[in-house]
Amino acid sequence: MVNTYYGLDALGRIITHFIFIYLAFWSLQSMKLENLFKPNIQFNGQIRFVYFFLAIMLGYTASSFFQELLLLTKNLLLGL
Repeated sequence: MVNTYYGLDALGRIITHFIFIYLAFWSLQSMKLENLFKPNIQFNGQIRFVYFFLAIMLGYTASSFFQELLLLTKNLLLGL
């Protein structure tokens, strides 16, 4: 029989990744990253692509940190 804990753990990890990626994308919108690109030329699609990948990078990193912190706290409390 399949352990349902693994399924719930995977679902929780996916949900937290998406939440943190959304929060990273939302927070990146307040930054003016357009100034880093060539002046007088607007590459809206490419700028959005950069925002998207920066959000994935930051969101995944923050989510992994958060999940690792939860796991370490759980292991610490179970070890007491």
